[in-house]
Amino acid sequence: MAEPREKRELAERMFIGSYGLLSVNSAGRAMDEPECCIRTCFQRDVDRITHCKAFRRLKHKTQVFLRPEGDHYRTRLTHTLEVSRLARTLARALELNEDLTEAIALGHDLGHTPFGHAGERALRKLCSGGFNHYEQSLRVVDCIERDGRGLNLCYETRMGILHHTHGAPDDTLEAICVRLSDRIAYINHDMDDAVRAGILKNSDLPAVVRQRCGNRNSERIDSFIKDLVANSGGGEIKMSPAMQEAYDVFHDFMYSDVYTNPVAKSEESKVDGILGGIFEFYLKHPWELPQDYTQIAARDGLERAVCDYVSGMTDGYAIEKFGEIFIPAAWSVK
Repeated sequence: MAEPREKRELAERMFIGSYGLLSVNSAGRAMDEPECCIRTCFQRDVDRITHCKAFRRLKHKTQVFLRPEGDHYRTRLTHTLEVSRLARTLARALELNEDLTEAIALGHDLGHTPFGHAGERALRKLCSGGFNHYEQSLRVVDCIERDGRGLNLCYETRMGILHHTHGAPDDTLEAICVRLSDRIAYINHDMDDAVRAGILKNSDLPAVVRQRCGNRNSERIDSFIKDLVANSGGGEIKMSPAMQEAYDVFHDFMYSDVYTNPVAKSEESKVDGILGGIFEFYLKHPWELPQDYTQIAARDGLERAVCDYVSGMTDGYAIEKFGEIFIPAAWSVK
């Protein structure tokens, strides 16, 4: 009698089209493992990512607004879940491998720093080899999780995570689904958060975006995804020229009016000092690193271990650690 995994692998041949990647055709893992009797290889990747510590920490990492007051602003975790949902919808409509798509989406931002892209820019200046969150995401799943053993994910999941920002010539279509969904998700939900914060109104969006995509967050997302489905095929995923133009205008507007807005970004100047202070402290006091990162230092060098530790911090933990290191504790007489 066939096992559940084998039944799923047979079923994939029915609902995954000629341009999707069947689980049985994965290039596999760096370290061979016995197959699971229930889950395909990509389903196992989804589970490994959602159960890892770096995934849980995303709930306390900034998306755009640093430490916002209110329960409804996006965090790096809610962004990841929105990307996963959009990418899965797109993959299903295009008859691609939904499990691989989900694994890439859930893992794509595991290496993001505290304080969003401000933290990424700070670490880029501090690390002699530079820093990019997409490279760090791959490092998290390869070298940091499970006490330095890594998650041993499938090759296609790992490459999708690595290339989610800029892409690569040999990307799977599932990886492209995630990359496009990431872009669609962040400009739309960041606009929604900017409206919630009182920085913008929906009517501030350029006319071409409102006319072609809609006036509400849900309408705009729906327009982009439907356009991608209608205009993709033959091994290519793309928007129509008109919708691509609307996306480009929307993207440029978000950079000029939100991502570089002095009101929205007024606190970001403090990020360099916080992360820089922590980073330099651990370079000078390596014995203060947690045991896991002491082992990384022995394997990959001290600077690499400090970078791994600092980049993995949540916003709140980084602020707490900065205070613990540099702010004198209250003194009392007992």
